[in-house]
Amino acid sequence: MGFLFLTLEEKNNVSDNNFMRKKDHMSKYYKKYFVLFAIGVCADIMVDYVQLYLPEFLGEIVEIVANTANPLFDDIAAIIKGLIIVGLLLFIGRVIMRFSTFFAAKKIEASLRHEMFLKGERLSQRYFHENKVGSIMSWFISDLESIEEYTGWGTIMIVDAVFLAGITVYKMIVLDWLLAIAAIIPMITLIIWGNKVEKVMSDLWDKRQSQFDKLYDYTQEAFSGIRVIKAFVKEVQEIKSFSKVAKKNADANIDFAKKSVIFDVFIEVIIGVIFAFIMAVGSYFVYLCVDGEPLVILGHTVNMTAGKLTTFTGYVDTLIWPMIAMGQIVQMRSRYKASLARISVYLDEEEEIHNAENAVVMDECKGGITFNNFSFHYPDTDIHSLNNISFTIKPGEMVGVVGKIGSGKTTLVNTLLRLYNVEKGQIFIDETDLMDLDIKNLRDNIAYVPQDNFLFSDNIKNNIAFSNSKVSIDKIRSAALFADVDENIMGFKQGYETITGERGVTLSGGQKQRISIARAYIKDAPIMIMDDSVSAVDVKTEETILANIKEHRKGKTTIIIASRVSTVSHLDKILVLNDGRVEAFDTPENLLKISPTYAKMVYLQKLENEL
Repeated sequence: MGFLFLTLEEKNNVSDNNFMRKKDHMSKYYKKYFVLFAIGVCADIMVDYVQLYLPEFLGEIVEIVANTANPLFDDIAAIIKGLIIVGLLLFIGRVIMRFSTFFAAKKIEASLRHEMFLKGERLSQRYFHENKVGSIMSWFISDLESIEEYTGWGTIMIVDAVFLAGITVYKMIVLDWLLAIAAIIPMITLIIWGNKVEKVMSDLWDKRQSQFDKLYDYTQEAFSGIRVIKAFVKEVQEIKSFSKVAKKNADANIDFAKKSVIFDVFIEVIIGVIFAFIMAVGSYFVYLCVDGEPLVILGHTVNMTAGKLTTFTGYVDTLIWPMIAMGQIVQMRSRYKASLARISVYLDEEEEIHNAENAVVMDECKGGITFNNFSFHYPDTDIHSLNNISFTIKPGEMVGVVGKIGSGKTTLVNTLLRLYNVEKGQIFIDETDLMDLDIKNLRDNIAYVPQDNFLFSDNIKNNIAFSNSKVSIDKIRSAALFADVDENIMGFKQGYETITGERGVTLSGGQKQRISIARAYIKDAPIMIMDDSVSAVDVKTEETILANIKEHRKGKTTIIIASRVSTVSHLDKILVLNDGRVEAFDTPENLLKISPTYAKMVYLQKLENEL
C-alpha cells in the first residue's frame, strides 16, 4: 500500500523534481519485492477487518446484561468464543503482516545500500574531492534508516489510515450517521492540516541531516588526524571546535523534536476531545432513549442504547490509531522525502569514467606506453598540471620519473590508470588509445603502488593478497621477500596474521611502503607503477628492492617515480619533468649532459653523500 500511495501522489506532483527522482530509484524495488508487500498488505487488511468485530461483541454483551434480568451463560459464552477466534486471527495476521512488510523494507534498504556502494565505486576522483567522506557515510546510515522506516512502518500505517479508518467510519455511519458526522469532521480537518505540516517537517529534517553531516565530517576528520592533534597539543582546541559543531547539531535535533512533539500533542488533544465529545453526546442520547423520548434531528430518530454506544465508542477507539498513524505518517514521510532526495542526488551523479562503446579488451598486454602531446588539468581548475607531454616507453623498459614537487609526476601515472578522462589520441597502451580500452582490463594489466601506501584494516596476509584472495601463502611470502619486508613480518608475534590497524596505523612508514610494493608485485602485471614508494626506507633496503625489480621484472614495463636520484639512476631511461613539461627523456648518462634539473639533482645528492 505504501508503494501505491507513493505512485498516486507522485502522479499529482509531477513538478516536484525530487519526487521524480524518488520514483526512478524506488519503483524498481517496490516491483522487486511486490509479493512480500502484497502479503503484508493483505494480512494487514484482514487484521483491520477482523478487529472491528471486537466492539460489536462487546456491544452485544452489554445489551445482554442491560436487557436481561438473568443473562444465560450460553449466550455470553458464544460471544467469548468469538472473541477468542478474533484474538487468534489478529495474532496470526499481525505476525504475517510484520514479517512480510518489515522483511521487504529491510531488503529495500540493503539493496539500495548495495546500489549506493556500487555507485561510489564508479564515481570519479573528482566527486570525492568535492564531497566529504563523512557526509557520504551519513547517507548510508541515517538516510537509509529513514527510508527503511517509511517503507516498513509507513506501509502498515498507510493501510491502517486508509482501510481501517474507512471501514470504521462506514460502520459508524451505519450505526448512527449523526454521531458519526460529529466524529468525522475533526478528523478531516486533521488530515488537511497534516498535509500542510508535512512540508515544514521535511525542511526541518533536511536541516537536521545537514547538521548531522557536518558533525560526522568533523568527527571523521578529527579521528583520522588524531596523531597530529596530539603532536601539536591541540586537544582542548579541538574539543571546543567539536562542541560548537555538536551544539548546532543538537539545536537542529531539538528544533525538529519540539515541532514533532507539538504536532503529536495537537493530534492527541484532538483525539481526546473527539472521544470525550462522543462519550458525552452518546450518553445523553442513551439517557433520552431510556427516558422514552429519543432525540429526532432532520427526521432521524437517534435510537441509541447502551450496547450501541459501547459499540460506537469501540469504533471511535479503533479510529484513534489511524488518526495517530496519519500524524506519524506526516513526520515519517517528511523524513523519507528529505533523505531520499539526498540519496537521489548521489545516485543521479554523472559517472564520468565509463567504457566507450565496443571497448577494446587486450588479450595480451606487452606494456608499451606512448604519450602524444598530452595536456591535462584537474576538473576544478583551468591550470594545466601537464603540458604537451610526449614520450614513448617500449615494452619491458624500466623507466624512472623525477622532478620537483608539483611538477606533475603523480598526475602522469594517475592518467594511465584512467582515474580521470583524457582526450583521445594522446595516450596509447600497446598502440591502442587509452580511451578505447576496457577500464577493468586496463587496470588488471597495471600494478600500482600509490604514494600514500593505503592499507586496509586487515591482517598483513590479506593486504598483500588483495588482488587475488586465493593466492597461496608461499606466493605471499615470495612477494614479501621481493619487497624485503618478510623478515619484519616474521618478527611480529602473529606473523602474517598481524592486523595492520586502520590505514596500517600499527606499522612504520617503511613497512607500509614495502607491504604496498609486495601487494603490487604479487599481481604480476605487465605494467607496474611505483609512486615514490621507497622514500621511507633506508638506502640498503632500497638497493635490495631495486635489485629485485631488475631481476624479477625483467621484460616487464616498470615505472618508478622517485624523489632520490639514486632510486632511478640504474634504470633504462629517466623522464625529467619540470613545471608540467618534459625537460628530457633519455638514459641516465645522457641526462647529465642535456637536463639541468637532473644534473642538479645528481650534484646535490653527491654533496649529501659526502656530508
